[in-house]
Amino acid sequence: MMPMAAADLYGDVPPLRRSTWRDFAPGLVVVGLGTLAAGFLSEHYGAPLTLMALLLGLSLNFLSSDKRLSTGLAFASQSLLRWGIVFVGARVTGAQIVGLGPVALLSVVAIVAVTICIGVLVARQTGFDTSFGILAGGAVAICGASAAMALATTLGSRRVSETQLTIVLVGIAAMSASAMVLYPIAAHAMHFSDVRAGFLLGASIHDVAQALGAGYGYSDAAGQIAAIVKLTRVALLAPVLALVAVVLPGEPGAGRVPKLPWFVAGFFAMAAVNSLGLIPAVVATASGGIATACLAAAVTATAIKSPLPKLLETGARPILVIGLATLTAFILALAAALLVAA
Repeated sequence: MMPMAAADLYGDVPPLRRSTWRDFAPGLVVVGLGTLAAGFLSEHYGAPLTLMALLLGLSLNFLSSDKRLSTGLAFASQSLLRWGIVFVGARVTGAQIVGLGPVALLSVVAIVAVTICIGVLVARQTGFDTSFGILAGGAVAICGASAAMALATTLGSRRVSETQLTIVLVGIAAMSASAMVLYPIAAHAMHFSDVRAGFLLGASIHDVAQALGAGYGYSDAAGQIAAIVKLTRVALLAPVLALVAVVLPGEPGAGRVPKLPWFVAGFFAMAAVNSLGLIPAVVATASGGIATACLAAAVTATAIKSPLPKLLETGARPILVIGLATLTAFILALAAALLVAA
């Protein structure tokens, strides 16, 4: 029988007892209410949804000791996350990526690759392993909390603990919120054109919402460029997940061909269908909303489940990894904006 750890990647180990809706309901109700509250705060006060979901989840962490919630919390933090990744594909089209041009596209790929490598290097130098470096660097390089959740699911709990994931989520939320405020100020100080500013903001800010908010806050033209560049980074999530699944498969040394996680294949399929124009605009918009809701619910559930006492034991080292990866992404994006944007 396949070891239980493999379920982290493939989800194909059957439970010891078939769960019923009564097992899922308590945890999902708590997650649903927490996510709705996060959405209300985000909409009415202009705060990032991911940050609100994270903070509300942490405030409900005391409920993690209630075993009645465990099944629903596990479903929200794993299954809803995977479906959210699939629906993210509806935000991406091949035309958007091609529209960047070859030089800009290669620059975005290089920024993502180098940022992840820096995350791994700094993680090793500060006492963490490669998996944590991929988690932190990938979250900074691609799309913030969404990438962190996806990478953690692909790496599996044997390689990345819930404590490490929560630390990355907290660090990413803080860094992304700061970037949304500081990076447009830097672009104004350097008298960047709309194209250069849009490229800088889209290529360096962590979460999608913050990148677009900073871009459109600069100007409408900068917001459009930032959206295309940022969605190109989002599109790189699937290849990165696939590469991680191959390089770090669920069963190292088991002698079998690594299996592509189904949610990664689903992301590719959704993006391909959207690129062909087969998804009506209203459906694509709805898919984006579903993706946002699923990912926010997954963040809420993960924060509720997180072992908070262990967060205090890690010190500043994890934040150093995230901070240096963030600085790397900004410097590379700044250099690329000066070189490839008019």
